[in-house]
Amino acid sequence: MVASRSARERKAAAQGGPLARVKIDLDAEQQFVYKISCSSCRAKGHRAWSTYRPGEDNGFMAAMDRWTFHLVEKHPDSEAPCLAFLAEAQQRLHERREGAVPEAGS
Repeated sequence: MVASRSARERKAAAQGGPLARVKIDLDAEQQFVYKISCSSCRAKGHRAWSTYRPGEDNGFMAAMDRWTFHLVEKHPDSEAPCLAFLAEAQQRLHERREGAVPEAGS
């Protein structure tokens, strides 16, 4: 059975910890787009810092990875279940960065 959008939001919010505010929207292709915002940080004026990025990379893992990095950088004393996966998030980031760098001689 497929989890509902609200069930997915609750699970992501639980993984994100007490500072996370999670909202899931649908994109043009009816795919879930995760937006995790910080209840204490501001990005631009009145807007809360959030993981949402325009484009295709807004699935659960990408959003949770960005959220994990935000917690480590801005809230190092915070506790959240997602922090248990920090090493895996760092590995995925490393792999994405290596894949984005053109090879020498290409």
